[in-house]
Amino acid sequence: MSIRLKATKKILPLLLTAFLGTAVHAAETPAASNNKCAEMQQYVMGLKYQQQSAEIHALQLQSYELATLRIQQYLQQHPNAKNIAVVTDLDETVLDNSALLVRDTEQCHDWRTWDTWNDWEVNGHPTLMPGSLAFFNFLNERGIKIFYVSDRTQEHKASTVATLKELKLPQVSMDNVLLYDSPKQQRREKIAKDYNIIMLLGDSLPDFSSDFTSKQSKAEREQGVLKNQHHFGHDWIVLPNSSYGAWSKDTLKAWDEPLKK
Repeated sequence: MSIRLKATKKILPLLLTAFLGTAVHAAETPAASNNKCAEMQQYVMGLKYQQQSAEIHALQLQSYELATLRIQQYLQQHPNAKNIAVVTDLDETVLDNSALLVRDTEQCHDWRTWDTWNDWEVNGHPTLMPGSLAFFNFLNERGIKIFYVSDRTQEHKASTVATLKELKLPQVSMDNVLLYDSPKQQRREKIAKDYNIIMLLGDSLPDFSSDFTSKQSKAEREQGVLKNQHHFGHDWIVLPNSSYGAWSKDTLKAWDEPLKK
């Protein structure tokens, strides 16, 4: 998950704006509050699917089952492989943070500014995606190095590491958890200096390659997917995320046939 990073940089200006707005308007009008609640309702269906649907849990299990199969195949084909590693994103790949987004949505708070995320990193209790723990234990048992590469904040790295340890994930250390201090591609390249990265896991395309950025248009993202299609389902495993992403700003296409009443 990387779309959060760009928004986080805007938090301080937003907080200042909110403070100044409060000085001018002592309280938000009921109409404004209702408008915000109505605006946030557009995310409810996606959050329901992400958190409550059995289908997405099946997709998550399927993703990790496929990842396990691909690693088994790699080990069979390379029985003497050494210094191999798997790199994974954290949020909405290993960790389910939907409880935070649901809480904010229910309270009509626009979580897209990510101004509640810092508190969640320190005090929140994310859960594990179905299939994730079994997969990472599988890697650990076979001596495969695991790197957790996330755009969570360096400021709260100790809290993130503690959360991962509490969830019993293997190989969790200050060295194996690489949080935001540079683009993910640079962190992957740093790992690749000492290890052969045989698999990447994530919920967002920038989790896999610098071919993708959060600023790209839908057409550019689609072009990048086609360029890299040989990776998907092999050494790139994508987890579904219906809560947020670069796609959320794209325009829907409707059937042009008039509605018959």
